[in-house]
Amino acid sequence: MGAMSAEAAIPGEDSADLLAERETFDGDADLSPALYREIDRAEWSRLSGGLTQPLSELEVVQLRGIGDRLDLAEVREVYLPLSRLLSLYAAATKRLGADMAGFFREPDSTTPFVIGVAGSVAVGKSTIARLLRELVSRWPDTPRVELVTTDGFLYPNAELERRGLMGRKGFPESYDRRALVQFLTDVKSGAPEAHAPFYSHLRYDIVQDAHVTVRRPDVVIVEGLNVLQPPPQPNDVAVSDLFDFSIYVDAATDHITQWYVDRFLALRRAAFSNPTSYFKVFAELTDEQAVSMALEFWNDINLPNLEENVKPTRHRATLVLHKAADHAVERVLLRKL
Repeated sequence: MGAMSAEAAIPGEDSADLLAERETFDGDADLSPALYREIDRAEWSRLSGGLTQPLSELEVVQLRGIGDRLDLAEVREVYLPLSRLLSLYAAATKRLGADMAGFFREPDSTTPFVIGVAGSVAVGKSTIARLLRELVSRWPDTPRVELVTTDGFLYPNAELERRGLMGRKGFPESYDRRALVQFLTDVKSGAPEAHAPFYSHLRYDIVQDAHVTVRRPDVVIVEGLNVLQPPPQPNDVAVSDLFDFSIYVDAATDHITQWYVDRFLALRRAAFSNPTSYFKVFAELTDEQAVSMALEFWNDINLPNLEENVKPTRHRATLVLHKAADHAVERVLLRKL
């Protein structure tokens, strides 16, 4: 059995202001104030004033993943303003496309607005992607929103075994990057349909002859660990080259570690107990054994991937959501125009 890896499972001029700036960006050298506008939670939440909360408490519960502490307040104060910002970006891009078509005296053929969502395993990006799909679709400019995860572009387990990569599942080399780029190229070129492979978290593998079909929606959200990776070769197309907007979900590494362990324990009590689950052998572990196993997976696979491949791409994002220990977003960094 392969290891449980990655996706399977405006300061002033006085000294006090300058000190605050240094503290804010401690460990965030890639998120320079010269490039990003930082907005704290209180300021960001004020942006929700006048916006109607479209989701019920039940819908929020159904959207959140195992271990996430998403509630109506978090949706209203953080994600509702974000969804409006995304809708405005998409509408502005559509208008620019129409203006360009008029300039060149061509038919308007504006293609879907593509949003990338990146971040560590267990940081909550899947929940955020699902939530944004629901919220963005409630705005009149972007009623049709599709979500695709990059899990479907992992090589099948048999191919990973052949390449000796099962222990590095979730690392950049374990994905069929060319297939992912081709899928997004189809989306951005305005193809009537684009197809993505389907990944089963229960089987921990690609499901043959199953796929996700995208039919020219207004917005496509692409969620995955390595979607902000630069191209492997200078002349190659990066996945992120095909994004119109990108989000990086960030948190302190020790917080993510705890979330990963907590999620593993929750999965042991739920999904892992399914007799058809790839990870059913973990269902009988004691708490102590399960924590030890989770930390082994984290330290051997997920932490190295985060440090070597995922976090170094953070500065490539249009917007960074930084979470506190309780999963609540405490600050937002938005790249300056």
